[in-house]
Amino acid sequence: MTGILDLLNSDMGKTIINGVAGQTNQSEDKTNQVLTMALPVMMQAMRRNASTPQGADGLLSALNSKQENNILDNLGGLFDGGVNNDVLNDGSKILGHVLGSKQQNVENLIGSRAGVDSGSVANILKVAAPLLMGMLAKQTKENNVDSSSDLEGLLGGLLGGNSAKNEQNFLESILDADGDGSVIDDVAGMVLGGSKKKGGLGGLLGGLFGK
Repeated sequence: MTGILDLLNSDMGKTIINGVAGQTNQSEDKTNQVLTMALPVMMQAMRRNASTPQGADGLLSALNSKQENNILDNLGGLFDGGVNNDVLNDGSKILGHVLGSKQQNVENLIGSRAGVDSGSVANILKVAAPLLMGMLAKQTKENNVDSSSDLEGLLGGLLGGNSAKNEQNFLESILDADGDGSVIDDVAGMVLGGSKKKGGLGGLLGGLFGK
């Protein structure tokens, strides 16, 4: 299965990066850096949220509702003249649901690493969140995902892509490595080069996150 960052590097992904950069007045390079760090963190958070039956049902329902008139079906129209407020409001709601109280921390971490102010990161993620849901909706439809176990497999596959099995197992083992119940702290710390995880993680994460 193609990984989420492989999709970002596809022709569609390049169109998204170009469009988001234009919408947020950031360079394509900075936008790419932000999205490369943010998408795995958001995917891991979704995976944690979908680990309960209620969470999985909620995410599946949201993805199924986005399969018709998928936002990705008209990217040119989306960015032509600027992204409308309905999309931005949808993005804000998605971020609030997925990241919760950790949203500001994640935006600050990403901004610090990418050399972008957190407000600009927030603007990028507001546009990116509905696009990520559109990507997941397409993958859900193409892979006939209709159960919580199927959804878990889809999210895990998109995070792992073509990476080695030990990388996928490693990601599963660090969902909450410090035991505080927050996947966001753990994953953001690793992806963004935080201090929580040291040692041999760089090699394991290198292929997975394109670092």
